[in-house]
Amino acid sequence: MTTLTIPPTHTSSATAGRSHLLRAEWTKLRTVRSTWWTLFAMAVVTLGVAAIAGATVSHNWHTFNVIQRATFDPTGITLKGLLFSQLIIGVLGVLVMSAEYGTGTIRSTLAATPRRARVLGAKAALVGALALVAGEVLSFGAFLLGQGLLRHPAPHALLSQPGVLRAVVGGGVVIGLLGLLALGIAAIIRHSAGAITTYVGLLLVVPIILQTLPSSFSQPILKFMPFHISDVMTSVVTAGQGSSLSPWAGAGVLALYAAVALGVGGYLLVRRDA
Repeated sequence: MTTLTIPPTHTSSATAGRSHLLRAEWTKLRTVRSTWWTLFAMAVVTLGVAAIAGATVSHNWHTFNVIQRATFDPTGITLKGLLFSQLIIGVLGVLVMSAEYGTGTIRSTLAATPRRARVLGAKAALVGALALVAGEVLSFGAFLLGQGLLRHPAPHALLSQPGVLRAVVGGGVVIGLLGLLALGIAAIIRHSAGAITTYVGLLLVVPIILQTLPSSFSQPILKFMPFHISDVMTSVVTAGQGSSLSPWAGAGVLALYAAVALGVGGYLLVRRDA
């Protein structure tokens, strides 16, 4: 009697290869000190700003005028620290790719995985997941800490109130998408200093330059800037935001930025020498 042997399928082999690649990239990510120092810095600044904002507003509420009280956003004020975390997560996103070019280990990585696009895909999956989880944890943590420190007569927010849960969740989404944007920029530029400078310039310097220009020119562009989108996504009170994009339309724009950066980075990774 003959035994029928079914050869392993290409699908199983490909799945095993992707799983091995993800494990390898996760080992790299969790065993370097920069990952944990970056997350620690994000926690300190995000929670620290929330604590300071909550305590300061409670102490100074009696000095607020009528307009300031009417437009006060207890949710947005406790999530302001995420603006600094958006800069910090960019450093992590850049180093995940550029550090390998700096040390030369990218050659070993690409030799082990000849299909280069998979390397960037694995890095993107891990950076995106880590940044999103960290962002959500810090966003909810900052909100709960800040609201806990807001004392009467200063108003505080509850997650059950309209727009509050969306703003808190949106804070984590912004962190996740900007981490991917930074990774894409690093894949394009390949140098840590240049990629970090480009990322910070896009988030911080370009909006400052635009604000010096006539509003008729700058306002239609500013609403597409990452920092402005983040401000809208993490706010409940929309006074003064003018013709800004809606929160989830802004999230779509950030996702498009990240996708374009990763797409260009992936193309260049395949075409260029290591």
